[in-house]
Amino acid sequence: MLLPAEAVAATTRIDVVRITAGPEHHGGPMTGPVVGHWEGPAVTEMLTAVRKMPAADLTLCGFAPGWGLRAYADPAEPPLYEAAFCYGCDMAWLWGPQVPEPLHRQTFASDSPYALFLRMRMRAAGPR
Repeated sequence: MLLPAEAVAATTRIDVVRITAGPEHHGGPMTGPVVGHWEGPAVTEMLTAVRKMPAADLTLCGFAPGWGLRAYADPAEPPLYEAAFCYGCDMAWLWGPQVPEPLHRQTFASDSPYALFLRMRMRAAGPR
């Protein structure tokens, strides 16, 4: 999966969101609690896993993501970028001030080791 390189380099914290609703449209808010966060080496580890997730064929499911990430350079500032992952249709939506349009919607192989690792870590961050 492709991520905005400059924003990734600036990321110091990632919040894990257990999505309970939306986003209803690309760039809309993810509704749900922040159930955990990653800092330090965990940021590098998780962004490496995301970047290694291979693309996949799209499966139609209506895009119902269960988990999302918000990446920050400074948690007191707005996010650099956000990502919502739907493991039903293998689609990820990315948005934020540093996300170019070609990266907005991407597929990922939800059964790949990196996608399964990401989901396992997101689940471990908070309640299902």
